[in-house]
Amino acid sequence: MDSTPSPSPSSAFDLVSRALGRYFPRGGAAGDARPADARGDRNRRRRPPEDPATGRQEEILGAVNLDRDLIITRCNLDAPVFAGLEAVAGRPFVGLLPPGDVPTVTRRLRQVLETGEAHVARIQRLRRGDGSELVVSMSILPAAAPEEGLTVSLIAMARRLHLYAAETAIGTSLDIGETAQSLAESLLAWGDVAAVDLDFGVWTGEGVTGRSKGRIRLRRAALVPDRAWPEGYVTPGEDLPADASRLLAQAVLRDDAPQTIVIPDREAVERVLGSPRVVRALVPGDRSAGVACVPLVLDGTPPVVLGVAEVWRRADSPFRDSELLDLQELVARTAHHVDLARQHQREHTQVLALQRRLLPRTSGDTIEIASVYQPATPDSAGVGGDWVNSFPLPDGRTALVVGDVVGHGLGAAATMGQLSMEARALLSAGLAPDEVLEHLDETVSLLDDADSGLTVGYSALGSTCCIALYDPVSHRVTLSSAGHLPPVLVAPDGRAGPLELRTHPGLGAEFALREPFDVHTFSAPPGSLLALYTDGLVEDPAVSIDEGIGRLADVVSTVHPWDTLQRAARHVVSTLAPARQRDDVTLLLARMIGYRKGDTATWRLPARDDAPARARAQVSVLLRQWRTRDDTRDDVVLLISELVTNAVRFATGPITVRLIRSGHGLLCEVGDTGSGRPRLRRGGLLDDDGRGLHIAHRLTTRWGVRWTDTGKVVWAKVAR
Repeated sequence: MDSTPSPSPSSAFDLVSRALGRYFPRGGAAGDARPADARGDRNRRRRPPEDPATGRQEEILGAVNLDRDLIITRCNLDAPVFAGLEAVAGRPFVGLLPPGDVPTVTRRLRQVLETGEAHVARIQRLRRGDGSELVVSMSILPAAAPEEGLTVSLIAMARRLHLYAAETAIGTSLDIGETAQSLAESLLAWGDVAAVDLDFGVWTGEGVTGRSKGRIRLRRAALVPDRAWPEGYVTPGEDLPADASRLLAQAVLRDDAPQTIVIPDREAVERVLGSPRVVRALVPGDRSAGVACVPLVLDGTPPVVLGVAEVWRRADSPFRDSELLDLQELVARTAHHVDLARQHQREHTQVLALQRRLLPRTSGDTIEIASVYQPATPDSAGVGGDWVNSFPLPDGRTALVVGDVVGHGLGAAATMGQLSMEARALLSAGLAPDEVLEHLDETVSLLDDADSGLTVGYSALGSTCCIALYDPVSHRVTLSSAGHLPPVLVAPDGRAGPLELRTHPGLGAEFALREPFDVHTFSAPPGSLLALYTDGLVEDPAVSIDEGIGRLADVVSTVHPWDTLQRAARHVVSTLAPARQRDDVTLLLARMIGYRKGDTATWRLPARDDAPARARAQVSVLLRQWRTRDDTRDDVVLLISELVTNAVRFATGPITVRLIRSGHGLLCEVGDTGSGRPRLRRGGLLDDDGRGLHIAHRLTTRWGVRWTDTGKVVWAKVAR
């Protein structure tokens, strides 16, 4: 006898319960004891009708009554499909929900309580006591006066609705592990244990076509429910034994056609697997004896098997044909999600490799470099377009470059690589930072063109870049920025702050909005620290961008001159971005060292006919002081004489001669006020024009030209 008072005839609970009459007796509190005749009536009740073709159950209704505290007061969940739901009077309704759904559903329940407006047909999962889930269409109705509380009606479409909800949940992530986990959780509705094993090529993002069946290597991607498993059982992240991989591959690829196989009981499982070691690795326990193995197949000619989904259940509950059809349909619907995750993994790996290849690798004698690159979370749409680079220029200076390309994924990676390589080539050719940015600006505009763009639908307009050139002799930095955040400079005395740069719209702006790229020059004496970064390091929704840059300056100012720079860079990133961000985090730290004063010498000479003789005399004296070998001294004196002669003949104004001693050789520089570009031309042995450059070409390991605000500098390297 039901001890719960009868509800009001006008209540929503009563109306829903009356609709259940054709399926089971109405009324009854969940968990109440029932007399023998009531149990007999239940056994004699009419079973839900089944489709004769498929055996699938029709819609089944249930109802739960809640008080204002969302506690269950009455329920009518006697249909077989609701078996296992622990809906007991006196328990919170949210106890039936997956933990992740509790906040949202609670908010909906309270909203109906406050407004009196029903919330209808919400697709919702309910958790059974054994950990499996049931998908229902849930409607929340206000109780009729004078009663208070809510009536929650449930429509369980046991398989159709579950297939729809499962496919929706599985397609929400591009991470292979999360995709496999969602699939396994959905498969648990058909068994006691569900596992997903994927071909190793799927994990690495490689293709899985054209492989022989004997070489298939499976790795466990997901396993539910989550519990302590016996020793030897394969858990996520572990490879299946080679024998098990081969057996599963042969089983689902019989006659070269992917097929679902069912092994009905423990005896048959042990006979098929053969080895006790393989049985321990694959069979989840004594209770789960039967298994259905469903291949994850990509349609094609021939079809491609990405892996195998396994559903284990007790031998006393064999798989019906209708259930196997549902299993195959769910796996078939979601196989393409696994392949999308594989493609994303491949793209992610390629972009990450490109990005890490661009990171600075070594420091030089005149500057110390350290960098940190921290990619965004794996569920982002690929890796972003952040990049930093540093490289020595042939003339002894060092280039520091940081950029942030708009977007994520392959398009951003391709643009990032092209801009990085173009910037390096132009800087090595002697162009100034503002001139390089002008070229990059034009490149971004060209790449946005529909016909010549790198990736259809991708646009890099609005990308940013900052270029700094460090001169280790003058200890000065020349910097230009295209819309990038200002670098932070830490003086040797510890004072730190961002550089004051004019704002700029970035690369690829519309013609009417384009502005010239400013050149900012500042002193960076030995011991100075320069921090270049991307916005992922300083952006925080809780603070302004200026505050974020200020925090970066505060943290960088604590770096001690004796600290290892790489460790300091990691400390800065971990302090400002302790958790993974939605955007990539990139930091480049450069500690200025420069040349020692005794390793450089500079002379200014008037552009007169006696300038070459004076240059030869001064250079000769210096090289003797540096104890340079005689043959090297003769080569350098001749080289300087020819370069100064060219400067006198083809330029005006004073001439600057600079000599730099480094561990690898001597760097000779001759500057003048001319703007022409010296070119090495093919000519006869007795031709006077171009003789100086031919001599420079034969005596040096490398030579080139760079332009300055007042003219040009011809530089050449001579081995010591």
